[in-house]
Amino acid sequence: MWTLSGFVDEIDDDFAVQCAVARDLGLRFIEFRSAWGVNVLDLTDAQLADVRRILAEHDLQVSSIGSPIGKIRIDEPFEPHLRRTAHAIDVAQLLGAPFIRIFSFFIPAGDDPAMHRDEVMTRMRAIAELAERGNVTLLHENEKDIYGDTPERCLDLLTTVDSPALRATWDPANFVQVCGANPFDAGWAMLRPHIVYMQIKDAIADTGAVVPAGEGDGQLRATVAALAADGFDGFFSLEPHLGSAHALGGFSGPDLWRSAHRAFTGLLREQGIEFR
Repeated sequence: MWTLSGFVDEIDDDFAVQCAVARDLGLRFIEFRSAWGVNVLDLTDAQLADVRRILAEHDLQVSSIGSPIGKIRIDEPFEPHLRRTAHAIDVAQLLGAPFIRIFSFFIPAGDDPAMHRDEVMTRMRAIAELAERGNVTLLHENEKDIYGDTPERCLDLLTTVDSPALRATWDPANFVQVCGANPFDAGWAMLRPHIVYMQIKDAIADTGAVVPAGEGDGQLRATVAALAADGFDGFFSLEPHLGSAHALGGFSGPDLWRSAHRAFTGLLREQGIEFR
């Protein structure tokens, strides 16, 4: 039984509206990135208390904190970011989230990522050590323009840091936008041992445009079939980006979010896969 989740801040800024739409669609979990237009790591204690109350009112849990950790340039100061990581772990514990989504630092334009490899690994080890002590699992996402934006560098990162608290989430649309069509063929086999979570969005290789699951070049059908065959039992987090997207998130609105949900659940039904 696969479990659906999603970035419900793409529905509306109001957290109560986000949760109401999620429950209407039958979701039991959300991926928490922002509420009331404020990033999850910048919410006040009072706002986080409201988040807990609203989640309880809608009988929702948090699958992952959709944090911006690692979304700074590799040449920016690290210590303030490490303190922000510690706060992300505190928020995850407060909300009962087993995972925190992270990234592996933006590489300055024109630089060879290999120039920054050692610093990336040093920083990611430090972040992973905090997660180990906090008993949460970090999910590295293959975002564009960071060190781990290709399957090969994702694998390098995961095997070099080699921490039980650092695993991978697979975002097919990001791989399409970085590597072109057919990311499943290019990178799935090498990364599958590290993948414990899925981001669900798709994209067109020629234009980079994000589209509903199964309508682009991200090979969602092949990916879903492979996961079903190997007994995967985890979260699938809808991140539609069907209205707009920016460095720290995106927006779809309720109608497009429902379209994204309908596309992915239709793909699951097409393959006879049960979900909740």
